[in-house]
Amino acid sequence: MSETTATGAHTGADTPDRDPSPEKSKPKKAVPGSNLSLGHSLGLILALGALVVLGVITGGDRFLSVDNLMVILQQAAVIGVISIGVTFVITSGGIDLSVGSVMGLATIWASTLGTQAIATDVHWIIMVFTAMGVGAAAGLLNGLVIAYGRVVPFIATLAMLVAARGFAELISDRQTQIVDVPGFLSFFRRDILGMPVIVWMFLLVAAAGWFLLNRTTFGRRTIAVGGNPEAARLAGIKVKRHLVLVYSLAGLCAGIAAVMMLSRTTSGSSAHGYLYELDAIAAVVVGGTLLAGGRGTIFGTVLGVLVFQVLTNVFVINNLDSSVQAVVKGAIIVGAVLLQQRFSSHSRT
Repeated sequence: MSETTATGAHTGADTPDRDPSPEKSKPKKAVPGSNLSLGHSLGLILALGALVVLGVITGGDRFLSVDNLMVILQQAAVIGVISIGVTFVITSGGIDLSVGSVMGLATIWASTLGTQAIATDVHWIIMVFTAMGVGAAAGLLNGLVIAYGRVVPFIATLAMLVAARGFAELISDRQTQIVDVPGFLSFFRRDILGMPVIVWMFLLVAAAGWFLLNRTTFGRRTIAVGGNPEAARLAGIKVKRHLVLVYSLAGLCAGIAAVMMLSRTTSGSSAHGYLYELDAIAAVVVGGTLLAGGRGTIFGTVLGVLVFQVLTNVFVINNLDSSVQAVVKGAIIVGAVLLQQRFSSHSRT
């Protein structure tokens, strides 16, 4: 599956209402990153296969057990949904350091006694809407500050990271809040065709994200904004409004991940999502999305998430030092960025 590249940002200033994608009447040029995308995806698949083989060799039946595989998938599901949102942000040329804290805040807000009481009296879906609403609202605030307040994304989302975590601690008084809504727990903790509901949620979000990025005007505009914001503006894209939507989408994904975390742990906590933003960014970059913006791949992000989760599981099964695991992850991230720079420089020549 090939990623989408920023080929649609240069349609000209004379056609402001035209979609920033190449005109059908013009001959299509080969995209420099297309072969890279296929090769990168194959490389990730081979890396994932190598890690699985390593897990089988070192962990044996423990690694291959159904319970262990379900653990890997459930852990990948939560961070994976967050990573889908982060993919859109990085593709647009931004960064979001707040998604982990926003997820923690959403779990707290959705599990307060008041929210659970309403959910018990009305319907458990109230908790779902609350978590998603909190996530989307935080993302909306990020987008407004960045787009209209002209604050650098790194600073704006760093501020949200701190504020969301602090707000969650104030609401919960730094206490873990237990979820006690039977309908919510029974729905999200069931299995469908042998897989937990949250894994299916991850697959649905990934499929929706792929379609949104690769087959819609929203996706093409996201890529155009990330590739060249000024050219995108001249092409008729309302860049500021689009950035607000992109960050709102990332917040919404954090809210969905909060629902998944609530179902997995049966509790809301301000500690939920700690450093998840770094794991998400790592998975997105390793997956092949360009840090500078203008190119994104949902399929690569999914593979990146699985690579890191399988690697973590292999370390845990073999009781290896977590510090060594952190060093290996860091090396993988640096290697991925170096490869991006190398192929980007080749595509310009």
